Amino acid sequence: MVDKFNIHTDLAVENKERFQGDDTEISGVKVYEKYDERYGVKLTKVEIVSPKGAKIMGKPMGKYVTIEAIEFDYKDYDSDRKKQLGKVLARELFYMLPVRKKEEIKELSVLVVGLGNKDVTPDALGPYVIANLDVTRHIFMLKNNHGKSKGISAMIPGVMAQSGMESAEMVEGIAKQIKPDVVICVDALAAGSTKRLSSTIQLADTGINPGAGIGNHRKGIDKENLGVPVIAIGIPTVIHAATIVSDTMDEIIKVLSELPDMKGNGGFEVLKSFNDTEKHKLVRELLEPRVADMFVTPKDIDESIRFMSETVAYGINLVFSLS
Repeated sequence: MVDKFNIHTDLAVENKERFQGDDTEISGVKVYEKYDERYGVKLTKVEIVSPKGAKIMGKPMGKYVTIEAIEFDYKDYDSDRKKQLGKVLARELFYMLPVRKKEEIKELSVLVVGLGNKDVTPDALGPYVIANLDVTRHIFMLKNNHGKSKGISAMIPGVMAQSGMESAEMVEGIAKQIKPDVVICVDALAAGSTKRLSSTIQLADTGINPGAGIGNHRKGIDKENLGVPVIAIGIPTVIHAATIVSDTMDEIIKVLSELPDMKGNGGFEVLKSFNDTEKHKLVRELLEPRVADMFVTPKDIDESIRFMSETVAYGINLVFSLS
């Protein structure tokens, strides 16, 4: 299991990368990677199939799909790029739904939950997605004279400091009332690499723990608690300060390695021999307690949140437009 000195990340693909070598096999974990040339994205699918694999990865058993936008730059982000990423998201989301055929989607009742705090930009992904969502449940209720619930309903539970209640408690209450066939939770995540900030989308069929991204663990929103499949969609918007220092250390080591005076330097050779986890542990120990709980977000997070939330909403709307 991950201890407090390990690189903090919510991405299954980054947990896998902690093990040296792209071809390293992890017991109880299946990994599939593909570059989608059509849409210019890299897909990594991680499936944890055993309790041993779950313990090694530090994540529940289930399927995790990571969509990485290669060379993403939101400043050049146009409607075509948004649609491309949205289509990939829609395709992978469909595969996680409890249906086999596209025609069956129209019979589903779906509850989309926008987790996070709309007043704190790095945490506002969920509420922003809900703002761009095509909500349809009320239309079906009118057409069917309040018959079987269908279509999309949505909610923004906020955070405990605003409501005094756990997000999971609020979602459970709504789910008991409207009885959805599937719940989709959207939330901001934490990354273990700056290159994945605001450019990576993760889908998982394991549900979600609100606040886990910054180590603030709450009651889980998952199938065990709700009784229906829960799909989590997340985008990393923050990174631990120690991780940035650790990444910088890697670059410094590369530069120093090219200097002839450093060859044979015992202290430098020891530092160079450290793996990622060991370097991160060293940084955390040196920086404690000043930045023990410091998470960093890009200065242009407001723009990237807006664009990525529109992408996620577009993908969800695309899947259920058949209904």
